[in-house]
Amino acid sequence: MLHRHVRATCAAFVAVGALVLAGFPGSAAAESAAPAVPSAAETLGVDKASPELLRAMQRDFGVTRGQALARLSNEAKAGAVAGALRNALGKDFAGAWVHGKDSAALTVATVDASDVAAIERKGARALVVQHTLHQLDSALAKLDRAAAGATGEAVPVRYVDVRTNAVTLEATGTDAAKKLVSAAGVDSSLVRTTLSAEQPRPLYDIRGGDAYYMNNSGRCSVGFAITRGTQQGFATAGHCGRPGTSTTGFNRVAQGSFQASTFPGRDMAWVATNSNWTATPYVKSGSGNVQVTGSTQAAVGASVCRSGSTTGWHCGTIQQHNTSVTYPEGTISGVTRTSVCAEPGDSGGSYISGSQAQGVTSGGSGNCRTGGTTYHQPINPLLQSYGLTLKTTSGDPGPGPGEPGGTWSAGTVYAAGAQVTYGGATYRCLQAHQAQPGWEPSNTPALWQRV
Repeated sequence: MLHRHVRATCAAFVAVGALVLAGFPGSAAAESAAPAVPSAAETLGVDKASPELLRAMQRDFGVTRGQALARLSNEAKAGAVAGALRNALGKDFAGAWVHGKDSAALTVATVDASDVAAIERKGARALVVQHTLHQLDSALAKLDRAAAGATGEAVPVRYVDVRTNAVTLEATGTDAAKKLVSAAGVDSSLVRTTLSAEQPRPLYDIRGGDAYYMNNSGRCSVGFAITRGTQQGFATAGHCGRPGTSTTGFNRVAQGSFQASTFPGRDMAWVATNSNWTATPYVKSGSGNVQVTGSTQAAVGASVCRSGSTTGWHCGTIQQHNTSVTYPEGTISGVTRTSVCAEPGDSGGSYISGSQAQGVTSGGSGNCRTGGTTYHQPINPLLQSYGLTLKTTSGDPGPGPGEPGGTWSAGTVYAAGAQVTYGGATYRCLQAHQAQPGWEPSNTPALWQRV
């Protein structure tokens, strides 16, 4: 049954190829010149997008199945182009994002007008702005350190918004925002304030998306299946439990216990399961499963879907990376802000873009009846922090450097800009991901650029 689904999806994927290439000029010639090199869409498994995920995208974005596939393909291509331009622009880089109903448009921001031609040659729109991404990230870090107690509660959401080239503060009042900016010693030109009554909270109470219970009481959702050596388990939200907290599965059968947990600061944890539970490379999606083929981080503006044990499947877009949120329990940093709705009990559940794992549900505001904003803890920092390997349909990565030699190693989490050697050549990472067999630098131009 699974093979039939994959073949059907592949056929649809081929049919939308012309739409994908039209979004970024010049790619057709490159692919015909080197047919053995996989495209970004092939590397990130767009052809493996499940029927359930595509149906959720159709419902939540108001698109056809073909348009959903085209969107995923365009987003894969955009991520690779944006990564290459980030490396090329260096300190001038000010962010990138996709937009349009099919995500065919990519904008890359820079502080130097002389970069415009290079950006446009890659098929992206160039935008010249005042502040670099590094400046904005540094300002956010200062604001986070200053946001404590009542100040943090009055300005509960803070994020770098690359589309407005500013650090956005969502505050209950302008005076609270001004006090925070002053206390942090941040240049006010770097900051914009929006008034909001939003009061994010962890979504307690409550395969990827399946329910589990903590100490036979509270309920959360499984994020993604993982392994750590021979130990199997899953990633989830840190606020769901502390080390030693026991868990039972959706069927109330003994399951395992929390091995490590971080909250606040971050919102990450992992649970080791007993031998009755087997890690699978899938996320629950209504009547079926969605395959997980990797963990490449999607761009701002890209589509993303979430699975949780309370509200099931819902889709939206990535609004901002590197967001800070102050909950009643404290501040968490480095989360991703999305337009996907969620409700209590969905905490810890899976965020996935196409077949690429994105993160685990942390908290938010609103609900799935009137809409809301939700935040997820990115999966790659979680995997790296705890030494975990994401379970994928590609199989578990083996230990040590990949052949034919070099510093690249399957199982390692690489950040954008990281540098490795492989086969006698040096490569720079374009998009954050956990390396796996088949994703060697020489074989994945969507993820690695030879330097």
